[in-house]
Amino acid sequence: MSRTVIHGGLVVTASDEIHADVLIEGGRVIALAAHGSDVAEGWTGRRIDATGKYVIPGGVDAHTHMEMPFGGTYASDTFETGTLAAAWGGTTTIVDFAIQSKGGSLKAGLDAWHEKAEGRCAIDYGFHMIMSDVNASSLKEMDQLVSAGVTSFKLFTAYPGVFLSDDGQILRAMQQAGSNGGLVMTHAENGLAIDVLVEQALARGERDPRYHGEVRKALLEAEATHRVIKLSQVAGAPLYVVHVSAQEAVAEIARARDDGHPVFGETCPQYLFLSTDNLAEPDFEGAKYVCSTPLRPKEHQAALWRGLRTNDLQVVSTDHCPFCFKGQKEMGRDDFSKIPNGMPGVENRMDLLHQAVVDGHIGLRRWIEIACATPARMFGLYPKKGTIAPGSDADIVIYDPHAEQTISATTHHMNVDYSAYEGKRVTGRVETVISRGVTVIDNRAYVGHAGHGTYLPRGICQFAH
Repeated sequence: MSRTVIHGGLVVTASDEIHADVLIEGGRVIALAAHGSDVAEGWTGRRIDATGKYVIPGGVDAHTHMEMPFGGTYASDTFETGTLAAAWGGTTTIVDFAIQSKGGSLKAGLDAWHEKAEGRCAIDYGFHMIMSDVNASSLKEMDQLVSAGVTSFKLFTAYPGVFLSDDGQILRAMQQAGSNGGLVMTHAENGLAIDVLVEQALARGERDPRYHGEVRKALLEAEATHRVIKLSQVAGAPLYVVHVSAQEAVAEIARARDDGHPVFGETCPQYLFLSTDNLAEPDFEGAKYVCSTPLRPKEHQAALWRGLRTNDLQVVSTDHCPFCFKGQKEMGRDDFSKIPNGMPGVENRMDLLHQAVVDGHIGLRRWIEIACATPARMFGLYPKKGTIAPGSDADIVIYDPHAEQTISATTHHMNVDYSAYEGKRVTGRVETVISRGVTVIDNRAYVGHAGHGTYLPRGICQFAH
């Protein structure tokens, strides 16, 4: 059994900041011991000095899209490149989205994603299921998926003709989840109304990337958020709203939570650090920032940060869905509606959120809560993932809170030709990453390999039942 002790560091979890040594054996945390104690000093095996560093749980990114088909192309990160980049950024678990094809079964969609990922991941992974065809047989299949460890289902009020489900279909899926312990996740934007505004904008000759943000109005995010919350209340089921970007949508979630309903919200770094100013960058540069929900005017950021502090928003994921600027984003050079929707970010999340600690937006433990512990609890992976405690998987990051770095496409490991945060200086950097006791990044050198990552069947949401 391989044994390791990480000594001298400050162990930071969602609940504690303690000076302790972490004892690892056989891929799991065995104990936390006082610095310099006999048990820590006598622990044989590898010794890692974390003096002056944070020792934190590996990040859990519960919203990624590796190799996702979209608009005639594919997200540029494979499970191999995407999970390697995640590891470099201090994330040791992703939950990606398997997609049901129209007319196909949930199981066929899930099998296709297993095939893409198996034997290729540098870190552990699980799957959510995107339902694009809600019918009697796919509703029945939801029960089978939950018992097989795929316990969350994403439905869209957006993308008519591709992913959109109508209110009746969403209600039925929520009712099914209410009975089987599953969690319904929603992309909440009024896609039918957005399509009208897209058509009108193009007719007026408004073709630049910035119009992507103008047609996908904050009010249409708020309206769809309100609607799916009401449907979840009718169904008596919990609800998780993905990539919340507008202050009006945060208000809908906060109102429901204040009334005692099990409604949860996620936001992403792009909404916290970027804005419509980026979408309006000249020479088609704005295309790099086209994602849905879209970036909002800067004034929305304060509401998102406040939501993270008050726990009206519980999770920060990336919605990592990268498309290269050359050849992919450029597909929409003459028509913003043809720009593939998605941005890279899986490698940047932990650092950007540490910068938020430095900037005073959130506290140290809240960083770990929104990036590690809560996503693990939300999606049935805690305490195996998301914390450092006896019995937990030894998914551990040694993080230097003083190192400075500049985010850039020239140094990142994501398979995409630009960085959404190009030139941004941040304080804090991942130094060493351990996944199930095995070192993946060793003092800023990649020593992992494709296939180390294993598939994670998940339990049910620990907040909702």
